[in-house]
Amino acid sequence: MNTHTTVVATYASHTDAEAAVNELHTSEFPMNTLSIVGRDYQTDEHVLGYYTTGDRMKYWGGLGAFWGGIWGMIFGSGLFFIPGVGPLLVGGPLVGWIIAALESAIVVGGLSAVGAGLYSQAIPKDSVLKYETDIKSGKYVLIAHGTSEEAERARDILSTTNHESLDLHQVSQKQKEPSLVHA
Repeated sequence: MNTHTTVVATYASHTDAEAAVNELHTSEFPMNTLSIVGRDYQTDEHVLGYYTTGDRMKYWGGLGAFWGGIWGMIFGSGLFFIPGVGPLLVGGPLVGWIIAALESAIVVGGLSAVGAGLYSQAIPKDSVLKYETDIKSGKYVLIAHGTSEEAERARDILSTTNHESLDLHQVSQKQKEPSLVHA
């Protein structure tokens, strides 16, 4: 039976999220399976920027050093303005999941485009709503997905970090709804 598994960890600060990404990177976890999303709180009057150079994204702003370090390790990046949430910076495969949800108009009732992207990756709607609330309140959501073995390894690594929550979600091809396996 083929199982798709996703691990989701939330962090209260960008420093905690960055430490978690660094821990995964140091442990040689496959970074192409990792996504991160967080709000961009830019309120000062300095120049803001977001652009790509080849395969690298460049960003300046209130947390430019944080996002610059993350973009160096995670593949794919995007800046989305989500009504009711504001500007979100997203890195990793979640960018494609959001775009696919928007392009196919698969926005599940009550979920934002980010939520629809998460829901499309075997995360139950109740959990997605929790993660959307976390993002709205300024937390960072880190997602690792893959086989059961890869997800278990990510959960083991992330369990040593300063996370607020750590969840494992699984769905088999025979299941219609994803399920939460408490971490």
